[in-house]
Amino acid sequence: MAAPRARTRIQARNSEVILDAALDVFSQYGFRGATLDQIAERAGLSKPNLLYYFPSKEAMHVTLLSGLLDTWLDPLRALDPEGEPVEEILAYVRRKLEMSRLYPRESRLFANEILQGAPRILDMIEQDLKALVDEKAALIRGWSAAGRLADIDPYHLMFSIWATTQHYADFDIQVHRVLGQSGDAPYDEAERFLSHLYRAALAPPGPGAR
Repeated sequence: MAAPRARTRIQARNSEVILDAALDVFSQYGFRGATLDQIAERAGLSKPNLLYYFPSKEAMHVTLLSGLLDTWLDPLRALDPEGEPVEEILAYVRRKLEMSRLYPRESRLFANEILQGAPRILDMIEQDLKALVDEKAALIRGWSAAGRLADIDPYHLMFSIWATTQHYADFDIQVHRVLGQSGDAPYDEAERFLSHLYRAALAPPGPGAR
């Protein structure tokens, strides 16, 4: 059986343009609200041309989500067992906040999928995501048991970090309007606040506290 031919530079470029347009539309309207016509218009291509590269709206959505979940896990993978526990977790908070700042469309795409019950990435959540979270939860429990970190539930800690960092992407318009700010100003303030919040929550017990 002959190997599939590599895509040409133009084909690769068109695929990137289509996925970028699809990301715009999906992050704004969700999977159900998005249409192929909207994506084609945003990409500047005809609908038949769009379907030449991706056979369906769902194919584009799954391609985006598959790549996104792997990227989304990178900050958690970087949690270093050899590092200082409080500083490692604070660095994770900063990485997650930076991802919200740099990738707001991706964050909203992921949030929309989860709100619909994660029908297209449930296997990845139950396998890749859960395995990594379980691994890092065991690490955090070990730090707590050694007295290097507060006695804190690692799963709910991670849920809290996801909620407090991704909020700035998923509720971007609310954050900017309530604060009366534009650009990156909310992220700079959020980093200072969240660092203070989590440092206080994570501080290990003092001598004789255990």
